[in-house]
This record gives sequence, C-alpha cells and structure tokens, in this order.
Amino acid sequence: MSSYPNRIRELRKSQKKSGVQVADFLGITPQFLYNIEKGSRTLSAEVASKLAEYFDVSVDYLLCRTENDKDDRQYPEWAASKDIRDFKTMLEEDEPVMFDGVPIADEDKEKIKRVMEAMFWDAKKKNKDTYGRKKTED
Repeated sequence: MSSYPNRIRELRKSQKKSGVQVADFLGITPQFLYNIEKGSRTLSAEVASKLAEYFDVSVDYLLCRTENDKDDRQYPEWAASKDIRDFKTMLEEDEPVMFDGVPIADEDKEKIKRVMEAMFWDAKKKNKDTYGRKKTED
C-alpha cells in the first residue's frame, strides 16, 4: 500500500501541478511541501484538508486509508461547500479522543464520529433555518 507522501506526490504530478503552485495554494513554502512529500514533515489536519480540497479527493484517499478517491459520505442537499469543509475539518482533527482521561478505542471513535456527524448536520440545519437568508416568495 502506498504512503501518503507518495500519494501527494502522485496526485500533484498526475494533475501536472508544480510544488510551487500547490504550496502557494496551501500558504506554505515549497520546501515545507517537499518535506511533506518525502515524509520528513508530519501532515497536519489543516494541510490535509486543504490538499484534499485542492486535488478534489477525500482526506481518506489522500492519507491512503482508502482507494476510493471521492468522499463517499452523504451530505445534506442544502450543505454548502464551506459547511462540508467545516465538517471534514472537525472529523480530521489530530487530537486524541478521551473519556475520563482514557483514550477511546478506534472502533468506538468511529461510533462517536457517526453520532457527531448527525448532531453536526442537525445543528447546521437549525442554524441556517434560524439565521440564514430567508427565501422570499414572489
């Protein structure tokens, strides 16, 4: 299986993008990107999310967790691209999930993420219904 530094380099080359172009989009130096591509720098959740957006792939694909390059989650039809990006950022945080000071097992984290996903979309929908633009009827 490929590692994420190789995946990033492969995506960049397959889309005929220079390291300078990608680094400019990410707001990092080309050297920093090069170090990520060779595996000597750790990829943060923020940079991973931006790279996935840039290459139009899922973060899981970027990190070699799946061979499916698109995000197979189902999003509400009303969700804007910023809403989806916010949701992905929330899920990809690098912080460990703890309960009562004890790290939670990976399978339990997935269950929690599914519950959080439902809560996130419910809260977003309520927020948009309450504070979003009101549609006017002609």
